[in-house]
Amino acid sequence: MSGINKVMLVGHIGKNPNLRYLEDHVAVTSFELVTAETVVKNGIKSEHFEWHHVVMWRTMAEQAALKLKKGRLVCVEGRLQTRSFEDKAGVKKHITEIVAQHFRVLGKDRDTQKGQNRPDNLA
Repeated sequence: MSGINKVMLVGHIGKNPNLRYLEDHVAVTSFELVTAETVVKNGIKSEHFEWHHVVMWRTMAEQAALKLKKGRLVCVEGRLQTRSFEDKAGVKKHITEIVAQHFRVLGKDRDTQKGQNRPDNLA
């Protein structure tokens, strides 16, 4: 039986994307994307922030590095992927990330989150 692995996120970029090149000059860009959800509990309204790790490959990675910057509103479509690795101390870690297949910048440069309610590290 086959399934569907599809993710669509609209959020703000937490810090400038990191572009690097692997063997054979394969480009990879990664960044954190924050989404916000308004929650009402016992009549009290609050925002819940969720951070997502996004990875882009090859030509899209290079385009993203040119077009995306901290605070920009972006729509990312892709798939979930979980992988394991060992950190510098030899401890095995797991990470779930969004492997982007498409992205679109939303709004204009001036539409970054200036003056809006947001996580402190997005300021």
